Amino acid sequence: MKTILITGGAGFIGSHVVRRFVDRYPQYKIVNLDKLTYAGNLANLKDVVGKANYEFVKGDIVDSDFIFKLFEEKQFDGVIHLAAESHVDRSISNPMEFVYTNVIGTVNLLNAARHIWKDNMEDKRFYHISTDEVYGSLGNEGIFTEKTAYDPHSPYSASKAGSDHFVRAYNDTFGLPVVISNCSNNYGAYQFPEKLIPLFINNIKNKKPLPVYGEGINVRDWLWVEDHASAIDIIFHKGGNGETYNIGGFNEWRNIDLIRLMCRIMDKKLGRQPGESEKLITFVKDRAGHDLRYAIDATKLKNELEWEPSLQFEEGIDKTIDWYLANEEWMENVTSGDYQKYYDEMYGGR
Repeated sequence: MKTILITGGAGFIGSHVVRRFVDRYPQYKIVNLDKLTYAGNLANLKDVVGKANYEFVKGDIVDSDFIFKLFEEKQFDGVIHLAAESHVDRSISNPMEFVYTNVIGTVNLLNAARHIWKDNMEDKRFYHISTDEVYGSLGNEGIFTEKTAYDPHSPYSASKAGSDHFVRAYNDTFGLPVVISNCSNNYGAYQFPEKLIPLFINNIKNKKPLPVYGEGINVRDWLWVEDHASAIDIIFHKGGNGETYNIGGFNEWRNIDLIRLMCRIMDKKLGRQPGESEKLITFVKDRAGHDLRYAIDATKLKNELEWEPSLQFEEGIDKTIDWYLANEEWMENVTSGDYQKYYDEMYGGR
């Protein structure tokens, strides 16, 4: 039985990856390591708690002694590293927290893996999950490929770029078997409601203002989170050593167009008059260093590993809105902070 460490497994993307691996690979022992900050929610994984091949460990990747002891105890065969500070606005107000978690934390994991695997790196894998934001900003034309030069513009994207460089350096210098993926914006169930789509679903539902940065012309490529989890699965098992794979939805939307689409869908679902929710749109001062456009070219992943998104965006956003409307208790617990009590109830606050 292989033992796989998934860091940040109680977060939005991480919880989908943990669930997929626990359910699809009973021959793997899946260890979910999460610090349980504001974005880590064990209630996202209620359905896998108690399964024989699942274990949760609370801990901080910034604590190098803790990480080394964990690797020595568990003897991991693979690492899927998702733990990160990822909210751009928070990185602007507190850059150092992003340096510690995203750079120092990643290097701690690399050092521990190198130490444990030094005598036998065969069949081992360190998989680092990154973001398309490391590439910087595009104009109206062009697309990010795996060869695009890094040009990060926010403390968040700079910290992720730094961690990407360390992962590649450990592959080149120490022969650590690594793989990296850079993904576009994700959406779907269990996303912390600071992010655009769940925030606006909640605000539309409760008839609160919909704050749109600038003129709403910033463009993002959107990917359903379960399609991201399936790509991670394929890359972990079949990706080439030292390779980078871009993951995207082939699906660009201007923020204002996405928000208007959500308003139309929710007006219909909530029995409102057409156009009623669009009146909630409020334009606010643009974010500092706000990149204009991201667009991912996932052709390499499609051609080499035969992955492509399973859902078109209109179907995915419809399913996502339905999930949030059907899971009001989850949203209420997250927005009130009550979700953090779940850990104490399950694990006695250890």
